[in-house]
Amino acid sequence: MAQRRQLGMFAKGRIAGMLESGRSQAEVSRILNVNQSVISRLWQRFQRTGDVTRRPVSGRPRVTTPRQDRYLVISGRRQRGSTARALSLAFTVVTGIRISRQTVYRRLNHAGMYARRPAVCILLTSAQKRARLNWSLKHQHWSVGEWAIVMFSDGSRFSLSTDSSRVTIWRERGTRFEPRNISERHHFPSRGVMVWAGIMMDSRTNLHFFNTGSVTGQRYKVLEPYVRLFRGAVGPDLTFMDDNAPCHRAELVDDFLETENIQRMLWPANFPDLNAIEHVWDMLGRQIAALSHPPSTVTELKRTLQEAWNRLSPELIHHLIATKFVVVVIAHAHLPKRVSPSPREFSCQGALDYACRWQQP
Repeated sequence: MAQRRQLGMFAKGRIAGMLESGRSQAEVSRILNVNQSVISRLWQRFQRTGDVTRRPVSGRPRVTTPRQDRYLVISGRRQRGSTARALSLAFTVVTGIRISRQTVYRRLNHAGMYARRPAVCILLTSAQKRARLNWSLKHQHWSVGEWAIVMFSDGSRFSLSTDSSRVTIWRERGTRFEPRNISERHHFPSRGVMVWAGIMMDSRTNLHFFNTGSVTGQRYKVLEPYVRLFRGAVGPDLTFMDDNAPCHRAELVDDFLETENIQRMLWPANFPDLNAIEHVWDMLGRQIAALSHPPSTVTELKRTLQEAWNRLSPELIHHLIATKFVVVVIAHAHLPKRVSPSPREFSCQGALDYACRWQQP
């Protein structure tokens, strides 16, 4: 099909002037080599409006109606994991109208829905949800002084190859696959180190490295001097907190705590997001992943971790424990290992109200 040739304003003015001077439309068509139908429409518009310019048009008509747009939005909300192509195919099956992926994107974006990575959470049973809520309600009114005698402890593993998907880079368009913009990842777990530490309101233990393996009940015995040290500094009111991991519940550990007369805080299963030290591990991992020259050997990794641990300020640890995060973080219970929002961002009562609704079966 031949492409239409749009008349310029000068040509339109000549046509209107020649017709006004008494020439016929056929004569003007022959002189200017313009189709007579075009001249006829132009003359009718000139007589009606006194102008030869075209009226603004609304553009290409929408392929979907408002009702069909609402159907697309509802489909996106009901099938949040579907791709734009899958939604467009399902729409075609129902309505008989073919739409592109871009149309799906535009309709969902207009409704405030955008394609984003889903948040990853720990699968919880109904009993575990109730235990989390009951534990938080029990401790919601604890004072700073009561939290000050709790020692939060846990271990973590750091590897040479980061497994974090939160790291981003700055790059130019079209350079995604250039070597400097590629982050290599191993199919199998890379070498790394296992560490353990404990934190209190205004203090922390040394960072302990385990040479090999995991924190089994036998290796956990090396933690005794750290707990004894804080027991002597705090007194008989020291409360020791660790999770319900099997290595932490070994008889050797239970016997040691009972012998030292150290109270153990009851901790619900799958409850890492309320352990303050988990957020410390998360921050250390982010710092290492963001290094321009990350560690390439286990020795370098240990040194980097030790330096990052030494840089932790007492104010940061105090803030993690003292801002009533136990109450606030429950509103984000589906986002484990995430630093809790501050009380300015989320009120304690609002968090509890949300939790009560969320925990209902």
